[in-house]
Amino acid sequence: MTAQTILPANTLSSGGYNVANSCRFNDGDSPSMAKTPSGSGNRRTFTFSAWVKRSALGSGVNVIFSAANSGNRDFIYFEGDALKVHKYNSGYDYKITTNRLFRDDSAWYHIVAAFDTTQGTASNRIKVYVNGVQETSLADSDYPSENFDTNYNTVSLPQQIGKDWDASNYFDGYIAEVVMIDGSALAPTSFGEFDSDSPNIWKPIDVSGLTFGTNGFYLDFEDSSNLGNDANGGTDFTEANLAATDQSTDTCTNNHAVLFTFPGGNTNVDGRSEGNLISTSNNSQYAQPLSTIAMNSGKWYWEMKYTVLSGANTNSGMGIMESNTIWHAFYNTEAETFYYSTDGQKVDSGSASSYGNSQSAGDIVQCAFDATNGVIWFGKNGTWQNSATAGEIAAGTTTNAAFTNIPSGYYHAGFCDATASKSFTVEFNFGSPPFAISSGNADGDGYGNFEYAVPSGYYSLNTKNLAEYG
Repeated sequence: MTAQTILPANTLSSGGYNVANSCRFNDGDSPSMAKTPSGSGNRRTFTFSAWVKRSALGSGVNVIFSAANSGNRDFIYFEGDALKVHKYNSGYDYKITTNRLFRDDSAWYHIVAAFDTTQGTASNRIKVYVNGVQETSLADSDYPSENFDTNYNTVSLPQQIGKDWDASNYFDGYIAEVVMIDGSALAPTSFGEFDSDSPNIWKPIDVSGLTFGTNGFYLDFEDSSNLGNDANGGTDFTEANLAATDQSTDTCTNNHAVLFTFPGGNTNVDGRSEGNLISTSNNSQYAQPLSTIAMNSGKWYWEMKYTVLSGANTNSGMGIMESNTIWHAFYNTEAETFYYSTDGQKVDSGSASSYGNSQSAGDIVQCAFDATNGVIWFGKNGTWQNSATAGEIAAGTTTNAAFTNIPSGYYHAGFCDATASKSFTVEFNFGSPPFAISSGNADGDGYGNFEYAVPSGYYSLNTKNLAEYG
């Protein structure tokens, strides 16, 4: 079993409508958005649409959208990796649960829930679609009664993105292109389309021309100072525990690398947060997970910041590892591992030699990886190590590179933590950082937000770049 290397094709398709931003929800921060309608809309007929990329898998409850007070709640959420559209009020008034499980933490899923409780046929009262296709294999198919009034679009009742009615069950991951259509039960083709050249590819379309209705809204997350802005012109959502750094360029039209998660978990592997970009060790002799995107050709750049580093040693550091482990984890002695250790060594499959400066908390480590030619360079706080220069890297001059003999294969970015006595928290920046950037540098195609300049000809690790240069 190898780590994931193929990402959802909707993010690889060129041309068409582009989604610029998403919002990153980190459940540990208790993030959410809410607004309370000043008047009632249509509680029977409406459509909710959103693109989501999950960061937490497993049995927990991750709420995407809810309308509730106390125990009387309508909500759309993931639990046990199934998608659920439920109403609970001392018992279920309706309960739709997919048999299909959604366990791909590298994927963007488009979710549409179309309600029309005026329909005489029960199964037509709620239709759930994922990536343009209706979910018809259902573990639960208990539909509401005819003309049932939901809590959605209800006057004086909070409508919430990313949380349940109480302070619990927060969403963990990325959300983009959130739309509520008040008064119409629409097909997914109002929000997306299959690509004309690749008919299995589902991709977003411009929704600005839709009729949103009384309490409809559109969240595009393009204003980092007001992430709850209703781009349709209605009352904005009020953000809670969300900051400007939670605006992300990881979207359903340009998917960025993150760190792989374990569907059931492995207690010896680190904890992850902030959209699977921050990794925190648990002092075990296991490694941090690897990136969801693998590289076997092209030239790539990323950065990693140490926020906790309890002590430098040869068995920890940032670099690459070939897809050859079922644990999806970066371990120092595995074959074809290459990294820049925290004590300044360069390490090749467990063999260390002198290379550069040691690191400490607050340092940002850079990596330039030429996957086509098997060459890698590392930098620290803007200075390329071993006397290398950005000009040399761009020109392909390998004299001062860390490694020049990397065998061909699929390699993942990651952080090695093969020591039981040290603690680490590392924050990866594959182009959409989880931490504030003081300068701001993009690659040659304008993608990415990095602290330091990207060498000419190197690119951030996202699917638009992968399609062109990978």
